[in-house]
Amino acid sequence: QVQLTESGGGLVQAGGSLRLSCAAFGSIRSINYMAWYRQGPGKPRELVAKITSDGRVNYLDSVKDRFTISRDNAKNSMDLQMRSLKPDDTAVYYCNVEVETIPWSNERHYWGQGTLVTVSS
Repeated sequence: QVQLTESGGGLVQAGGSLRLSCAAFGSIRSINYMAWYRQGPGKPRELVAKITSDGRVNYLDSVKDRFTISRDNAKNSMDLQMRSLKPDDTAVYYCNVEVETIPWSNERHYWGQGTLVTVSS
């Protein structure tokens, strides 16, 4: 069983910054990737940023020049630094991981509980 702990959401004015953090706990052998998704009001959940174990990253086009994802493999954690926030970034942000557990399990994907980011205009 793997648990994800998220932190860092909140209310910020447009143009401001926030940093989200996610840490994974449990019987983890390795983490293949860590990712942030978000779901805005009335919108489907979408991938915001993803980082693999070897550091490859990809971003949603609309955040590419404003958000930075980083990862600490030793701590099984990742951060999402968000800058120049816009009202359209308002959403619940979810941490998502793909892991290999000890002992092996075919349950490999886990989600955090979500953290709300609200950007006021």
